[in-house]
Amino acid sequence: MTDLKGKIALVTGGSRSLGQNAAQHLADAGADIIITYVRNEEAARNSVRDLEERGVRATAIQVDLTGSASIPAFTRSFKEQLSEWGADRFDILVNNAGITSEKPFGQITEEELDRLYDTNYKSLVLLTQNLEPMLNDGGRIITMGTGLTRVTFSPMVVYAGMKAAVETFTRYLAQDLGKRGITVNAVAPGGIDNDFNADRFEAMPQMREYLASQTALGRMGQTEDIGPITAFLASDAARWITGQRIEASGGFKL
Repeated sequence: MTDLKGKIALVTGGSRSLGQNAAQHLADAGADIIITYVRNEEAARNSVRDLEERGVRATAIQVDLTGSASIPAFTRSFKEQLSEWGADRFDILVNNAGITSEKPFGQITEEELDRLYDTNYKSLVLLTQNLEPMLNDGGRIITMGTGLTRVTFSPMVVYAGMKAAVETFTRYLAQDLGKRGITVNAVAPGGIDNDFNADRFEAMPQMREYLASQTALGRMGQTEDIGPITAFLASDAARWITGQRIEASGGFKL
C-alpha cells in the first residue's frame, strides 16, 4: 500500500530529525529522494549515503530557505537534478524545513518575527508556488505543522501562530490543487524527543516527564513515530485524504 517505486520526492530539511526520518521512510517505500540542507554538509552527505543504501537514488542540495532570495537559484538546481535523473517532473513535496523560537511574547523582536515568518511561512508558500508546476498530477504535498496549534504553550506563541497559518494554507491549497488530483495535508507532531528539541530539554529536564504525563499513550514522541505517517500520506493508500491536519501526538492533552 505504500509502494512509491518510480516516484521522486523532495524533502526540505531532510538531513536531520523529522525530515531525515520522513526521507528514510519514503526511500524504504521505493521513492528517489532529494533533500535540502542549510549548513551541515557532512550530515547531508551521511543522509544521502543512508538513503542510497536503502536502494534508491538520492542527493542533497544546499539552500537557506529564509525568505525568497534563494528560491530561484534552488529551483534551477532542482530542475537540473531532475534532468540528471531523466525527469522533468516530480511526485512528492515534503515541506519540513523550519525554525522555532521560545521567547515570551513581550520579548519577541521585530527581527525575530520577520525571521520566523520568512522561514516558516513565506519561503514555504513561495517554494511550493515555484515547484507546483513541476509536480505531477496525482502528486502529494505534505507539510509539517505542530500540535501547538491545538493546545497552547506560552513561549511558542509566535511559532505556533506561523504554523496555524501553514495549516490554513494547506487546506486552501488542497482545494486549489484538487482538480489536478494533488492531495495536500499537514502532519502535526506533538512533543518529540529529538535533536530539534534537545536544547529545550537540556534547559528544562523536567519537561520530558511532564509531556509524557500529559500524553494518553504515556510517553514522549520519537522521530520514528512521524516518518511512517509521511510515507502513508505520500502513498496511493491516502489518495482520498486531502486538506487535513493529521495530529500525531500520542493523544497529548486530550
